[in-house]
Amino acid sequence: MTTEAADLEKFLKQVDQISELVKEMNSNDAVSQQRAAEKADQLISAFKDSGEADEPCKTRLNRTVINNKPERNEAAPCGLRNDADTSQENFMKLLEKDAQERSERRKENAMLANALKEMGNEAFAKGDYETAVQRYSEGLEKLRDMQVLYTNRAQAYIKLEKYKEAVNDCEWALKCNEKCLKAYVHMGRANLALKNYEEAHRCYQKILEIDPKQERLVKDYTNQVYCEEKKNTQEKKALEEFEQGKENATSVLEVLQKLAKPDQVNLYYAGGVRLLTERIKDCTEQTLFRINNGFSIINSNTIVQRSLSVKSQEPFNDELCISVLILWQAVCKGNEENQQLLMQWAGTTECLIELLASEKPDIQKECVALVLMYSLTEHGRALLLRNLDQTKLLERLMGYMHHQDLIAANAVGIMANLAAEKKFRVQFRPNFATAVMPHFITLLRNLSSDNRSVLPQCISTVSNMAGDEGIRKQLADSEECWEACLVAMDGYLSSSKDSQHRDIAIALLGLMLNLSLERNTVIQGQAVNITARCVTLLCCMDGDIITKTTRLLSHILPQSNEAVDEAVKAGTVKKMFKFLKAGGQVTVRYAVMTLAVCTKQSRQASEELVKLDKKFCTLVKLQSVEDELIVGNAVLCLSQCMDVPGAATALLNSDIVKILLKHAGGDARKTTVQQNAAIALGKLCTAEPRYGFHCRTFSVVMLCFLKRGVHTTIINRSLKTHSLLC
Repeated sequence: MTTEAADLEKFLKQVDQISELVKEMNSNDAVSQQRAAEKADQLISAFKDSGEADEPCKTRLNRTVINNKPERNEAAPCGLRNDADTSQENFMKLLEKDAQERSERRKENAMLANALKEMGNEAFAKGDYETAVQRYSEGLEKLRDMQVLYTNRAQAYIKLEKYKEAVNDCEWALKCNEKCLKAYVHMGRANLALKNYEEAHRCYQKILEIDPKQERLVKDYTNQVYCEEKKNTQEKKALEEFEQGKENATSVLEVLQKLAKPDQVNLYYAGGVRLLTERIKDCTEQTLFRINNGFSIINSNTIVQRSLSVKSQEPFNDELCISVLILWQAVCKGNEENQQLLMQWAGTTECLIELLASEKPDIQKECVALVLMYSLTEHGRALLLRNLDQTKLLERLMGYMHHQDLIAANAVGIMANLAAEKKFRVQFRPNFATAVMPHFITLLRNLSSDNRSVLPQCISTVSNMAGDEGIRKQLADSEECWEACLVAMDGYLSSSKDSQHRDIAIALLGLMLNLSLERNTVIQGQAVNITARCVTLLCCMDGDIITKTTRLLSHILPQSNEAVDEAVKAGTVKKMFKFLKAGGQVTVRYAVMTLAVCTKQSRQASEELVKLDKKFCTLVKLQSVEDELIVGNAVLCLSQCMDVPGAATALLNSDIVKILLKHAGGDARKTTVQQNAAIALGKLCTAEPRYGFHCRTFSVVMLCFLKRGVHTTIINRSLKTHSLLC
C-alpha cells in the first residue's frame, strides 16, 4: 500500500470515529452523551500528542474538486467556511474548542449540582423527603451522570415508599459506576419492600462479590430479607388455616375479641390471657396473634398496663402480670417478627427493666425467662442490645447472683450469652466499673452455699467480658478486685474441694490469667500474695488447676523480683522441673517459661536447676521439640545456668554445640530463639575453655546474624559473653 493510500485510509477511519461520536452526542441517553464527550476529549488529546494537528495528511496529490457554480444562499454547517480551505485540521480545531467550552460548562454544572446535593441532604436530615427528592432532581438536571445524586434520591424515595422509583435510580447509579455499593444496598431495600426477595438477595450478594470485607453488613441485610420472607410465608399459611376453619386458628381470634372488651377486672383479663396462651401451639397461632392486632389488644389495655407496674397494688395484679409475661414468651418463642414487635412496642423495654427489680419471685422468674429466651439467638441478642438499657439490665441480673434457684441460673445465662457479643462489651465498657464491678467484688468476698452453683459461670462471664481491653484494664487496675479474687481463692483452699469449689477455682484462675495480661503497679503490689496462693495450688492433684496455676505464675513472676524470691524459696523450681519431665505439652510450655523467669532473676534458682537436671538432659531434650516457645525458653534456662561454676563442663560429651548452632544459624523460625541460642553458645564457650575450637564457627554465626538484620546490641552482647569483643 502506498503512503498516499495509507494516509487516506487513516483519514477516513478518523472520520468514521467522529461520525460515531456525533451519533452518540445526539442520543437521548444522558450517560451516552457524557461518554461521547469524554471520547471526543481523548481523541483531541491523542491527535495533539501524535503531532498530526500541524500536518494532518502527507498526501501531495491535489484531489480537490472545484464547484464552479456554488449556491449563494447555502450556509456552511457547524460554523465551517464553505471553501477550499475547509480541512480536517479546521474541523478538529473547532471540535477542540467545543470540548473546552463543554469542559467549562461541566465544571460550572458540577458546582451547582454539588450545592443542590447539599441542600437535598439538609432536607433529608430534617425528614423533608419530598424537598430532598426535588433538590436531587434539580442537581441531576445540571449533571446527569452524578452517581451520588441517584443513590441519595433513591434513599429519599424509599422513605416516601416509592420503591419502583428507588430501583430505577439505583439502576442509573450503576450505569455511572457498576461497583457502586450504595446502589446495591438501596436496590436491595427497595426490592425487599416490593417483596422481590430473590432480587434483594442478589443485590446483597453482589455487594459481597465487589467487596468481601462487607461480610457483616451483607449478613445483616440478608437476615432482614430472610425474616421478611419467613414472615410473609407464615402469614399466608396462617390465613389459609384460619379460612379452613381449624380449631386453634379460629379460637385465637375468638379469645382476642373477648380480651378486646375494655374496663374489665384484673381476674377477667388474667383468665383470658391464660386461655389465649394455651391456644398458642406453633407458628400459625403466633402469626394469627400478630396479624389480628394481638400486641395492640394486650399491650394497649390500660388494666394490663397497670398490672405491669411494680407499684400497682390492685387485686389479682400479680396474676395478670405473670399471665402476660407467660403469653409474651409463648408468642415470641422462635418467632423473630413477634420478638421485634414486642421490643419496639412503646413502654415494653422500660417495663421489663422495672419488672426485673420486682420483689415477687414468680414475676422475677417469668421476666428473667423472657429475657433469656431473647438472649439465646443472635437476632434476639441484637434486639436486647438495641432496645434495653444495658447498665440497668446488668445491675438487675447481678442482683440475682445471691439466689440459689432457677432464676439465678437463668440470669447468669443471660449475662454469658450477651458477653459473647463484641458489641455488648464495647457498649458496656464505660459503665462497667459502676454497674458490675461493685456487685462482682461483693460476690467474690461473700461466697456462700446459696450462690456457689452459679458463681463459676458468673466468674467466667466476667472473664469473657475482660476479653475487651477496656474492661480488662478496669478490672486489672482495681486493687479491690485482686483482693476479692484472693479471698475467693482462700475459700477454695480452705474448703472440702468438692466439684463446686473446683469449678470456682478454675474460673477464678481463668479470670486472673486474663487480668495478668496487663502490667501495672497494682499487680506488682499483689504479686507476692498471688504467688503464695499459686504455690499452694501446685500441691493439688488436679491437672487443670496445675496447668492454669503454672500459666498464671509465668505471667505474674516477670512483674516482681520479690515474687520470684518467694516462689524460689517455696520450692517452685523443683515442682516446675517435675512438670518438665512428666507434664503435658501445655503444662511444659508454662513450666519452662516460669523456670526461665526464675533463673534469670535468682542465682539460687539456677543452682537448683543445675543440681536437678544432671548433664542438662531434660533441657537439651526440650530443644528438639516442635513448639518454639518451649525451645526458646529451654535455651534461655540453659544460658542462665552457664553462670553456675562447673555447669558448662557437664555438657562436654553432648551435642549441645551442634544444637545451639543449628538454632542460632537460622533453623529456628522465631528471631528470639535464634538470639537466645547465640547468647547461650557464647556463654558456653566462655564458661568452658575446651569449647574454644568452636570460636571460629561462633564468629561465622554472628556474621550471618549481621547479614540477616539481627539487632547489633544482641550480637554485641553475645560476642562480649564469648570474649571476642574488647
